[in-house]
Order: sequence, then C-alpha cells, then structure tokens
Amino acid sequence: MHLLFEETGKFLAGRMLSETDASAQVELDSGKRLKVKAANILLKFDKPEPAQLMAAAQAVASGIELDMAWEFAPEDEFAFAELARDYFSAQATLAEQAGMLLALFEAPHYFRRAGKGRFRKASQDILAQALAAIEKKKQLALQVQAWVQELSAGSCPQAVREQLYKILFKPDKNAPEYKAVVEASRATHLGPLELLIKAGAIDSPYQFHWRRFLLENFPKGTGFPKLEAPRITEELPLSSARAFSIDDSATTEIDDALSVQGLGTGTVLLGIHIAAPGLAIQPGSAIDQLGRARLSTVYMPGYKITMLPDEVVQKYTLMEGQDCPAVSLYVTLDEATLEIKSSETKLERVHIGANLRHDQLDEVVTLAWLEDPAFRHEIDPQPLVHKREQLSFLFRLAKDLKAKREVVRGKPENFNRPDYNYRLVGNDGAEPQGTEQVQISIRQRGAPLDLIVSEAMILANSTWGGWMAELGVPGIYRSQASMAPGVKVRMGTKALPHAGIGVKSYAWSSSPLRRYTDLVNQWQIIACARFGKTAALAAPFKPKDVELFAIISSFDAAYFAYNGFQNAMERFWILKYVQQQGITEVEATLFKDNLVRADHLPLVLPVAGAQGLPRFARVLVRLGDIDEVSLDIHGTVSQRLDGGEDDKGAATQDALEDESDDDTLAGPIAIAVDLSEGDVASSPVSGAAASGDNPTP
Repeated sequence: MHLLFEETGKFLAGRMLSETDASAQVELDSGKRLKVKAANILLKFDKPEPAQLMAAAQAVASGIELDMAWEFAPEDEFAFAELARDYFSAQATLAEQAGMLLALFEAPHYFRRAGKGRFRKASQDILAQALAAIEKKKQLALQVQAWVQELSAGSCPQAVREQLYKILFKPDKNAPEYKAVVEASRATHLGPLELLIKAGAIDSPYQFHWRRFLLENFPKGTGFPKLEAPRITEELPLSSARAFSIDDSATTEIDDALSVQGLGTGTVLLGIHIAAPGLAIQPGSAIDQLGRARLSTVYMPGYKITMLPDEVVQKYTLMEGQDCPAVSLYVTLDEATLEIKSSETKLERVHIGANLRHDQLDEVVTLAWLEDPAFRHEIDPQPLVHKREQLSFLFRLAKDLKAKREVVRGKPENFNRPDYNYRLVGNDGAEPQGTEQVQISIRQRGAPLDLIVSEAMILANSTWGGWMAELGVPGIYRSQASMAPGVKVRMGTKALPHAGIGVKSYAWSSSPLRRYTDLVNQWQIIACARFGKTAALAAPFKPKDVELFAIISSFDAAYFAYNGFQNAMERFWILKYVQQQGITEVEATLFKDNLVRADHLPLVLPVAGAQGLPRFARVLVRLGDIDEVSLDIHGTVSQRLDGGEDDKGAATQDALEDESDDDTLAGPIAIAVDLSEGDVASSPVSGAAASGDNPTP
C-alpha cells in the first residue's frame, strides 16, 4: 500500500512499510524512510506507483480553473476530495483528488487552509483584492523587465532617472527601479554606476555629487524653519578696546576679532574677541537643535551650507561699526620680551572698528610693510592707515608664539605647500550648476595676516582649554599623543596635549557661529567667567556628561563627511579647470608609490611610467581623460625634470611629508553594487579628509 502525506509543507508519496493508530513508516522512492503521523496522511492507495501518482496529480492541478473551483466550493469548510468530486465527477479519480489537493494548496488567495487537507474559500472581497495585487505584481514584473531591456540597450527609463540617487546611495531593495538596475547590471556585466552612465542617467556630474551629498547628509533639504534669534538680555559692559576682524571677503560668519592696547607703554593688552551666541542661545532651544543637527558649516568652492540660519548669524556676527557682544580673552604681555604675564576672560560688548579682508590686503600686508617702518606702498588702503603699528606688533607676537610652539612640537612648521583659492566667475554665492568658469589662485600658507589670526586663535583655544580644566569644567578637546606616523588627532573631554600644534591642551572655541563644538565650549567658558571656582556646578555640561560624548561622536562623523565632500568638490573644480584651460601636461613631484602632486595646481593623480623612480623625483606628466563622475584622471610620465638626481632636499621633503593632508582626493570614487545582498556602497578611494589639525584654524 502507498500513502500520500504532508511533510513540512510539502506533499510526498511513498510505500507504507508499517502502520499503527498514531503513525506509519513510509519509504520514499529515494530510499529514505520517514515516520509519518496519522493526521498527516491524506490518501491511501495501491495503484499507481507513488511517482506516477504525483506526476499525474501535477498535470491535473495545472489544468484546474481556480475561478470555477472557487464557484463550486461550499461556503463552509471542506476537504479536497469533496471539492474534487464536485468539480470533476462523483467518481473523481485518485489523480484528480490529488491534483485538486495540490491546486488548492498553491492558491492561498482563493482558498485558505483550515487543517490537514481541509480548506475554506476566501470571501469575494478578499479574493478581488488578492487577484488585483497579483495582477499588479505581474505588471510590475513586466515593467521591470522592460526597464532592464532599456538599460541594457543604453537608454535610461524616466522612472529610474528620477530615483537615481536613492538607487545608488540609499536604495529601497524592494523598489522596482532598484531591481531593474540590479538585473540590468547582472545582464550586462557592468557596475551599476557604469551602467547608468552609459544609459545617460547622469546629465550633470556636478549635480550627481551635490545631490548625493544632500541625500546622505541633508535628506530634508538645506533650508531652515523660520526662527527668531533670541536677544542677549544681559547688561554687558562696553570694552575700551577697538577691535578689528580679519577674514575672507566671502565670510559672513565673523566670529573672531583682535584688539591691541598699550603699545609704547611697555605692557600690551592683547584682546581676542569671539562672537557670543552662547549668551543668547540656550542648550536644548530650537536654534541649538538646528546647530546640533548640522554640527558645522559645510564649505565648498563657490558655496556653503551654514550651520545656523543667516538671520541668526547676523544677530551675533562681529559686524563693522557696531558694539557687539563678545567673549573676550585679554592677555597681558611684556611689550619687549612678549612674555605672557596674565590672562583674563570677560563677557562684554566690543566695538568692531573694521572688518578687514585678507584676500584684498595680503599684497599690502607684506613682511616688508610689517617689519620696516620706513617701507611705504604708493597708497596704503584706508582701513590699514591706523592699524599698521598694531598689525606689526601682532605679527611679531605671532612669530614668537609659533616659535615657542615649535619647540614643544620638536620640529618647525613649514608652509611650503600653498593654499589655493577657488572662484566661480559670476556665481555670487548662488548654488553652483557645475558649468561655471573657475579661477584658481595661489595663496601661500603662513601669509602674515593668516599667521596673525591663526596664532591668536591657537592662543585662545589653548588658554581657554587649560582654564576649563583648572576649574574642573569639562569641554570638548582635540588632542594628539605624538607626531609619529599614524597617530591621529582625537576628540575627547579631557585636556590632553596636542603634539601636532605644540600646546598642552586645545579646545576649539573660536568659531561658535560655524562649529557646534565651539558653541558648546563657549557655554562652558561663559560659566567659568560667571562663576569662577564653582563653575563646574553651574556649567550646562557636567563632568562625564554623556551628552558631551554624544556630541563628539556626531561631530566626528559629520566633520569627516563634510571634509570629504569639500575635498571632492575641490577636485571636481580642479578637473574642470584643467578642461577649461586646455591643460595637457603638468610638472609634478612623485611622493608615494605611483602618485604625483602637481607643482602648480592642487591636483594629485596616479601615473603610469613611475616605476623605478625615487621618491620626490620631479617629472613631466601627460594628462589623460577626465571622468567628472568618478573624479578620475590618470597621467603618464613623459620626462624626468630633475636631471636624474634624487632630490631629497629639506624644502621638498617638508612640502610632501604630510601625505594625509592632501588638498584633493588622490583618486576616483568607487561605487559598486553587491549583487548578492543588493547593497549599493560608495567610498572615496583615498584621502577624503585630513587626519589631523591644520595649525591654521
């Protein structure tokens, strides 16, 4: 005798070896033996053989019209054999009964199971909904196949184009557009990005990078809700200082200024004045939540996404001609020796006499102008007429502070590699489109005005960091244990040394309108200024406050992402510049493996033909094709320029020693689909963000 039975959701047939009231021993055609519960046995038969019955049942099941079977089925619960007799005939064969069983089991939208071999038909409403869903799924599958064919043929369907960035970077794996790209990628043996590029899905490489960044970091857009900046209600004394700021012309978030008093008396009072949004914005407020969500202003050539709304920034920025609230650090110095005698922090209003713009004044404020009182330009700009003496003192102080830091660092800071300014012609601060004419100019690191500002900010950040630690008030610090290769800058709540800068502690505090960590530290500094030795009890953030650690974690992630995007956009514009200027060759220096850095452009690229050349060899590189989507450009060494001698001079080595601090990405962006999991991932090939702090804030 043979049995048809159910086993773990499958229907099997085999030869019965033995039987009891509760179970039976069954042998399958494969020779495998099973113990089958009596309740799972659905049919007993002598003929035909089990395999023949299952084959006949499958053939019968495929021919059953489910709509008709549903009509024949009783309203109450029924057995499969009953429906077989109603559907076929009163003498339904064994194959017809088994076929009905298979058909009912495989059509849950028509019939739901009510027990072993028993079913109940679905209601008419539920059946209609199920059939509609099945039809929709069928049509969707046909649509996916049509999209696959289009993509494989080199054309991008509009629906896929509209979901392009989600497909690549934040995919919904159940979305038909995503499935079409994955299937087409498999069919064509192309990576998804390469597939979409060939299909014409990416109209604008710039928009590709921009919208990708927004999707990952600003999925709700870059706009701000309407908020009113709170007033500073505290009555602040007016300082006797007359301060001035030094920034780029495009800077609207002016959050630091300097003042000098007492020149010629032997004792000089240096004022470092920081905009004071912390006096008005409170932790947990709506504006604080905005700042904490963004954590930093995002910079890129020709554009920026501010951390705070412009109307909030303008409320607290250090605007020329106004008495502005400030957190001021006053440092008393010996005018002759520049020895620091004392420091004091005040909450006050400071008159801002001028907003100086270094990009307009760098050619005026030169070493000769600062160090030689007899030196004159034909016309000194009016803003500098009354500040030459102060700037000369500040420059002398900056050089002294830098030299003292270098003693702690154990090596001098060198600014042999220049900075580069990017200007998009006619952009005027509007969101770039990627087609603008780009101008790139050189700005030497360590220019006098830069040095003045950077050393003053390092002095403020290190002084305030040490002061908070003395009072037991936690802050957010940046530290570096040593300058050994691979030792990175870290953020924490303890005042630890920063070997790279050469200070005992370093707490970012000088840019509260642009960096959220600085705003947090400003709240702590304000508490120190107000409460002194009891500040630890009154400060918004207490020792071991988990909120500080959460802020550090979020800031680290955001700052890395923002720096990576800034570097990518700078690389985009340098590649655009190479195209616009028709540059086909560059002089470059080999600095690592097959990577070279152009001598007169902010460009790093891999080259062929560098095998056997020593590090620091200068070469002429012939440039290859540019891919604006992957930000890829390759070159070929066509000539060695240094006469075949290994040039390992100090200047060259200093200029190239910090390979982690590249101005641009050193290679393309890799984007790939893991077809086994359906994930799309992207990452920069190398050098997306500097690993350490640049001494210039």
